[in-house]
Amino acid sequence: MSDFDTIDYFTDQSLVPDPHPYFDHLRSKCPIVKEPNYGVLAITGYDEAATVLKDTDTFSSCIAVAGPFPPLPFTPEGDDITDQITEHRPLMPMFEHMVTMDPPDHTNARSLLNRLLTPSRLKENEDFMWRLADEVLDDIFRREPVGQCEFLTAYAKPFSMLVIADLLGVPEEDHTRFRTVLGAPRPGAIVGSLDHDDLVGTNPLEWLDETFVAYLEERRESPRDDVLTALATAKYPDGSTPPVLEVARSATFLFAAGQETTTKLLSASLKVLGDHPDIQETLRKDRSRIPIFVEEALRMDAPVKSQFRLAKKHTTVGGMDVPAGTTLMVCPGAVNRDPGKFDHPHEFDLDRKNVREHIAFGRGAHSCPGGPLARVEGRVSIERILDRMADITIDEEKHGPAGQRSYNYEPTFILRGLTEINIKFTPVT
Repeated sequence: MSDFDTIDYFTDQSLVPDPHPYFDHLRSKCPIVKEPNYGVLAITGYDEAATVLKDTDTFSSCIAVAGPFPPLPFTPEGDDITDQITEHRPLMPMFEHMVTMDPPDHTNARSLLNRLLTPSRLKENEDFMWRLADEVLDDIFRREPVGQCEFLTAYAKPFSMLVIADLLGVPEEDHTRFRTVLGAPRPGAIVGSLDHDDLVGTNPLEWLDETFVAYLEERRESPRDDVLTALATAKYPDGSTPPVLEVARSATFLFAAGQETTTKLLSASLKVLGDHPDIQETLRKDRSRIPIFVEEALRMDAPVKSQFRLAKKHTTVGGMDVPAGTTLMVCPGAVNRDPGKFDHPHEFDLDRKNVREHIAFGRGAHSCPGGPLARVEGRVSIERILDRMADITIDEEKHGPAGQRSYNYEPTFILRGLTEINIKFTPVT
């Protein structure tokens, strides 16, 4: 049995399959407690997490994707290190993407997506989702052996990739090129997800950046009546025109992050359906409960397991002293199971009244801009899967019998996602 008081959360793979006993242990000591190996303040309490995520004046997102790795490129000095962060920001992982930005740069970058995430555009994208879901399911049904598949490869990844491609206005004639470059050369076997390990400390979005820069430059020179032109002509709130590269980075980060989020949501949802036939049957009888099912799946297994903030100013959180320069780790996987916020938090409950208060998509200025999109992807997918797959079960040859399942999760301290989930079903054509 692991010693939770000394275990290294960041490297010990024993915590990957089920981190919740560790999170519960931390919370039992204090909703905010110092992790012993790197001095990181781990936040497992709901109220404390909400405080940190909403306060961009006190807490910087400059280390959002890396936490204590690598160490800060400077030694914090004094009770306010805002200027030090600004000076050294270009030396920090993924500094050029909005996930690590603070206002006003973050405000400007996020405003560019407002031209994209409009109600009318999201409605068009949802119409595309319904067609796409059937196309991907049709391909699954054509595979041998019929009635079984590895769900991430067969459905979750191709679906999430092409939904984002459509939302961003990628020309349909370029979809094959995207599939090939992003690891999915064959229609119906589209991988379409960037390796999460590359998302920490490097720039995995280089190809997407270059591709979207080319799209946007062409649209600025020759505008069309399309989504890419709307992006290319987007303005900052002050009316100024952003550099093309900054527009591209906003779009491509949404591309990569959106795929990660939706793929993990869909795979977690299928795990629940396969492991809980009673829940599956309830949803088959009453499709109006699917939106709550999606929310509860997000609460139970948030795609982001931990995210980080750096204290810019000396402050206190939950009664604990927090010097400037302290790394804080907000753990959505723990916060969403805080018994002070959610009753019987380790149980999947379709009748949970406050389920929408989970923080799977964050809080405050950095709440996930693609959250509403992921919710629709989840709802559309579950509805069509239930329409067209009867008797969904977990493949016991791959994962073991009920009550003794074995699932593998991505070996990372940042994300929470299955590496595969094999299911069996009866096709409904």
